[in-house]
Amino acid sequence: MSPVLASRRKTAPADPQTPVVQDTETEHNTGWVAGWSTGAQANSAAMMRWLVWGLIALGPLLGTLAYLSVPMTSTAPAPKTVPSAPVASGGQGAAGFASLFVAAYVSAGRGDEPKLAAYYPPAGNLQLDGVSGQRRGEQLTVVRLRQTDTSVWSVTVAARVAGATPTATPSTQPGASPRPAAASDTVRYFQVPVATAPGAGGATAYTALALPAEVAAPERAMTPELVYGAMHPALPTDPRTQAVTSFLSAYLTKAGAELDRYLAPGTRLTAPSPAPYSGIAVDQFAAEGETGGELVVSVPGDGRTLRLLVTLRATGQDGVRLPLTYALTLKARAGRWEIASLDGAPALTSPTPAPVASGAPGPATTPTS
Repeated sequence: MSPVLASRRKTAPADPQTPVVQDTETEHNTGWVAGWSTGAQANSAAMMRWLVWGLIALGPLLGTLAYLSVPMTSTAPAPKTVPSAPVASGGQGAAGFASLFVAAYVSAGRGDEPKLAAYYPPAGNLQLDGVSGQRRGEQLTVVRLRQTDTSVWSVTVAARVAGATPTATPSTQPGASPRPAAASDTVRYFQVPVATAPGAGGATAYTALALPAEVAAPERAMTPELVYGAMHPALPTDPRTQAVTSFLSAYLTKAGAELDRYLAPGTRLTAPSPAPYSGIAVDQFAAEGETGGELVVSVPGDGRTLRLLVTLRATGQDGVRLPLTYALTLKARAGRWEIASLDGAPALTSPTPAPVASGAPGPATTPTS
């Protein structure tokens, strides 16, 4: 074999039928999976995640927009209900109305029928006697107020009727002398039935259901039992007499000057001004829990309290002496009594209401029922 032929045999491929696999083709095919580039697939997945998160974040906003985009059915606003005036449950207005009616009734005479009709319409058909204004109702005061129905009040008005000429009342028995004349300036009592109803603008309207009816004075209540013992003279040597005299003197005659020196710590009182009296004299007092007759010359320990009911005579600027009564509470401190309070009323032994004294008339005001 020649050297040339041997050289050709060395450079020729061993198997010309087997194709040569190129490395570049293999590298190109490794970047694709099922027709998708691996980089594009990663980008798409990231975009999908961002899109999902975006939809989640925009969900409430999109829901609100969808709600607002729905056309709303227009409904007419509910009409405002104007509250009607309630039926009056209190009697203050009825009491005032009755007082005005009684004042007009007492002074009414011929020609005053329209004045009474303003309170009681049927009164316009009356024919009154007497001279208009000859009698006058003074010091009119409501002494009883009682609710007889849901909208009806029975009001009793006390009036001092002045100007009436006293006349003797003929006796019904033959030969008997006329009865004594009635006093021309006496307190008389008139009962008026007043109905209430809702009025214009939420106010309350009033009308009388009948003319006034003259009635007896309200019953007087029996005096309840008080915590104080018997009244006894206020001895000058008694420390309690000294305390209340000094205090009441400053309170009534000095317009409160030096008042604080007689008061217990923490007590604040204001005296009448200008001073209404020129002098006072404490006559008697009753002490809580005492039967009377005990001679007291000492003061108990600090903090001890004692309630007193004191009667005195106060001399006015005109020289006239006026009796007064004070309910006081004293408190012991540093060997002397001080004023702890000026009580609004004497203290009762029991809070239960006092029984009514049957058949005992009096001008006392009957409590509102």
